[in-house]
Amino acid sequence: MHFVEAKGILTGNSGYYGMNIYRGCSHGCIYCDSRSKCYQFTHPFEDIEVKRNAPELLEKALRSKRKKCMIGTGSMSDPYMHCEEELRLTRKCLEIIHKYGFGAAIQTKSDRILQDIDLLDEINRSAKCVVQITLTTYDDDLCRIVEPNVCNTRRRIEVLEKLQERGIPAVVWLTPILPFINDTEENITSILNECVRTGVKGVIDFGMGLTLREGDREYYYAALDKHFPGLKARYIQRYGNAYELPSPKAKELMDIFKRICKNNNIMSDPEESFRYMRELPEKHSQISIFDL
Repeated sequence: MHFVEAKGILTGNSGYYGMNIYRGCSHGCIYCDSRSKCYQFTHPFEDIEVKRNAPELLEKALRSKRKKCMIGTGSMSDPYMHCEEELRLTRKCLEIIHKYGFGAAIQTKSDRILQDIDLLDEINRSAKCVVQITLTTYDDDLCRIVEPNVCNTRRRIEVLEKLQERGIPAVVWLTPILPFINDTEENITSILNECVRTGVKGVIDFGMGLTLREGDREYYYAALDKHFPGLKARYIQRYGNAYELPSPKAKELMDIFKRICKNNNIMSDPEESFRYMRELPEKHSQISIFDL
């Protein structure tokens, strides 16, 4: 872990802003796209870069914005990594989001988010808060292999239950689906049944597969050699150096996905879920008299 003084914290436009407080990750997921060389990391991925002045930058930015909107975090680096336990920068930023009347959309795999559930509840009551949880495999033994340094699927489902109890809306990322590993009907159905039971608003999937590019591919293949001997050769034979690696069962699994979501009024189109997460209700997005 190392600290930097960032020059800015928000990206996007007046309708939706994103922020990444940390760069890199300690969760060790074998498929992580953020390891890809295109993101131009100048430090080892596990050496987390901490934007120590993130709260100050965020307060300065939000103080000057008259129109309220949603602020997203977690798209590149999980905001609830191990270092958040000590630093609490994510919480400080959420407190500022709440202070200025903005909404929050948070993406994580970690149950550390429950440490802030009271604050998330307050944001959801005053504006809007959406929590996005990644679920890739229902089998916790497999989960410990593909996502080794973060809480297992069972615990993440408990997070969804806690959110449901509070009325905080949740969206599940059912991705990536790894060919020949977690691309089974039983896995997809089991996860989706839990999504139904815990009342999630939407489930995001991009076609039942994964993507690999330089940097990410090498790390993933090393993990296959370690945990699934012989599988790398099968990948290379079938996919070569392709960016998109759809499961051989993609059509059947997508049919199951679409059917369960439709039957239970769960959003299944990614763009619909993104719109939902990025839209702050009109009554909250209007300019306050205190901003004039």
